[in-house]
Amino acid sequence: MEIEKAIKLAKKNDQKAFNYLLDVFWDSVYGFQLKRTENENDAEDITIQTFSKAFDKIETFDESYKFKTWLITISKNIHIDLLRKEKNSISQVISTNDRDAFQVLDESPSPEDKLITEQHLAKLLRDIKKLKPHYQEIINLRYFQELSYKEISAELKEPINNVKVKLLRAKKLLAEIINKNND
Repeated sequence: MEIEKAIKLAKKNDQKAFNYLLDVFWDSVYGFQLKRTENENDAEDITIQTFSKAFDKIETFDESYKFKTWLITISKNIHIDLLRKEKNSISQVISTNDRDAFQVLDESPSPEDKLITEQHLAKLLRDIKKLKPHYQEIINLRYFQELSYKEISAELKEPINNVKVKLLRAKKLLAEIINKNND
């Protein structure tokens, strides 16, 4: 899939397009923030927020600009807001508007979901323990406690779009661990 096509599909709420854009641009945005913050957790949190905000506002993207530049600008603005507020909690940067965020994820099982459900539980738990603690937590809340996105959002005190992007990232990393173990 080419980037221009993925953007057009993402504007139509296509889940595969969101996954593609996340995969293609995650390292660029994360690397940019890692250089700025010199902190892996902050860089990751800001990157998650960047994709959350970008997916929420994708219809406003002007295709005469480069998508990566747009993402980096969003990322930079989130970091600047963080610095201005001088708060440790990144979640306070995101505005708490009352309108519902559009669906970033659909409910049908993704390839990662299928991989996860096919694994033996003991082996799966060992693999989950290889993830960072916040990814372990979100996998636990979604798949073992079977909470909805809304319930996870309330539990973690994070916007629902952050939860969706974080879960998407956790599933991708877990699938990579599982695939590496199967090689």
